Amino acid sequence: MRGKHPPTKNNRKTPGGSGRTGLARALSKMGYCSRTRAADLIVAGRVRLNGIVRRDAETSVRLGQDKIAVDGREIHAEEKAYWMMNKPRGVVTTASDEKGRETVYDYLSEKEKWLAPVGRLDKASEGLLLLTNDSEWAARVLDPAAHVGKTYHVQVAALAGEALLQTLRRGVHDRSDFLQMTSVRELRRGEHNSWLEIVLHEGKNRQIRRMLEVLGVEVLRLVRVAIGSLELGDLGKGESRKLNAAERAAVTEKPSVANAVGKL
Repeated sequence: MRGKHPPTKNNRKTPGGSGRTGLARALSKMGYCSRTRAADLIVAGRVRLNGIVRRDAETSVRLGQDKIAVDGREIHAEEKAYWMMNKPRGVVTTASDEKGRETVYDYLSEKEKWLAPVGRLDKASEGLLLLTNDSEWAARVLDPAAHVGKTYHVQVAALAGEALLQTLRRGVHDRSDFLQMTSVRELRRGEHNSWLEIVLHEGKNRQIRRMLEVLGVEVLRLVRVAIGSLELGDLGKGESRKLNAAERAAVTEKPSVANAVGKL
């Protein structure tokens, strides 16, 4: 239910305090639910802070000291969890959808449904999606300054000549946005189409599709195959699994060249 309440502010500080944050953000950082969901619970009067019902999502909380309860049950910080999913095409990256469309949460078990996606893949896109309850780690992955590469294999309805590739490397303007790919190369081609490997560091909304649309090139398929050095591999469509420590570290490493799209 977006729009019912003001969005929470990141890293809110209270004068004279340390380790403080807003109540909705505290629930998110503890791995209970997303900040949007937490704000809904707070507005509904279902959250108590030190025994008192609070209806302001920005109420100051001392993490590790104050007691938070939802529906009478005290909430404790969940163990940090890191998962990867092979998102199918046609599925939206939200917890719920007002149009009744399938979401990524329809593919998760109950014990995984408290995880939040790290960024998004649009409905028509597919491939590697990360999920976690560690909001700070997610922010590092998404921060353009961290230069975490996101690698995509993209099928286009054109034969990609060097002129097109050079234009994509130089960047294009789409309205007020300047969009640029970190790298792009042709992987293979058919009679009327090509597969490109594209790496982005910033990942603006629908960036690849927008760039190619400006150039009059139709995208047939778009698959994210790697984030950092973590590759999608042979994870089946709609499947998800937990990351081990080495895989989690690989997310923030420089990506290797992906040699396969996975199970397309």
